[in-house]
Amino acid sequence: MFDEIHFGFSYVGLLYLVMLMLPNMIWTKNKPKDYEKYVGSENRILLAMERTGEVLVSCLALIFSDFNIGKWSAWCLWLMVSFLCMVLYEIFWIRYFKSEKNMKDFYSSLFGIPVAGATLPVMAFMLLAVYGKNAFLALAVVILGIGHIGIHLMHRKAAVFH
Repeated sequence: MFDEIHFGFSYVGLLYLVMLMLPNMIWTKNKPKDYEKYVGSENRILLAMERTGEVLVSCLALIFSDFNIGKWSAWCLWLMVSFLCMVLYEIFWIRYFKSEKNMKDFYSSLFGIPVAGATLPVMAFMLLAVYGKNAFLALAVVILGIGHIGIHLMHRKAAVFH
């Protein structure tokens, strides 16, 4: 499955990164109430994995042309489901920005997907890695997912179920 990779610019990777970063930029002015009191207690290993994964995923999503739309085949379903995850991610953010912006809203699920704000983009990039048959991106997403989803689950547990 992960046999041949092609270096080159990925416009799909760029689109995903824009879809990822725009709501996060808006979020910096709309953080949940009491968010800052949970940030200082993050697990350092999870935080290191999250940061490493963010850098790796961002770079790798852009430098492999394998993620671009190719000739139609059943394999394109991976890309379609991946893109659906990104659309759901945008829906999560719209719902959050319309909410009271508390910790429960921020760590909520969407259509049964737990901590949707963390889980959906990780799922999207993993499916993109499968579509592009790219083991490098898949490994980077695993690193990101452990850190990012792990931190979100810890925050959710501390804030919502405290």
